[in-house]
Amino acid sequence: MNVRWFGQAAFLLTGEHSVLIDPFAIPEGLGLQSHGMVFDYPPIKGVVADLVLITHEHFDHNGVEVAEGSPQVIRSAAGRFDSCIGEILAIAAEHDDVAGTKRGPNTIFCFTLAGLRLCHLGDYGQARLRRAQKLAIGEVDVLFLPVGGGPTVDVKAAVALVRRLRPRLVVPMHYRTEALNFLEPPDAFLDALDAEVERLDTSEAAVEALLGTRERPRVVLLAPPLR
Repeated sequence: MNVRWFGQAAFLLTGEHSVLIDPFAIPEGLGLQSHGMVFDYPPIKGVVADLVLITHEHFDHNGVEVAEGSPQVIRSAAGRFDSCIGEILAIAAEHDDVAGTKRGPNTIFCFTLAGLRLCHLGDYGQARLRRAQKLAIGEVDVLFLPVGGGPTVDVKAAVALVRRLRPRLVVPMHYRTEALNFLEPPDAFLDALDAEVERLDTSEAAVEALLGTRERPRVVLLAPPLR
């Protein structure tokens, strides 16, 4: 299975089918610069997907229109959904630590692709994972985890998620890079987590070659796409 990072929380996962998660599309006239915010990842273009998953309805996560082809779309909803890759498990969560009253709902997506169990946490912001959520998630091979703080979990909570879910591979996302300035860099998370860390010089990689073990997970930072 191949993984490609577009920046923020947007990934294309390609096996027998292709799954696009949380693509962004910056609206015209949004006025980010007037607030001192930089969001300068290259636009997502030329991406054909069989399935698009949207964790929540913020502009940097819900750009369904960038996906070419005629994909099935599952957006901002909890439940169990049939798809071309099998069952998609969508778990209700929150974007903040006050029951979603500040930033709204968030969806955790879990599914199997190319024999690996994947979990994308979206903009997970809860103080801790509830027991029912943990039971629903189950075993995880690859965890896509926000590590830039701000509107999502802090370092302590991010590390606790890795400890509790015990993935074989952690792919950090949603953090400060040269293309984005309103989140924290991943360094504090990496320092706090006792795991093997590898920084790639490419935004694409074969997932199987990156896997660690549940006892000793690997953390792999894909290179952020730049203009």
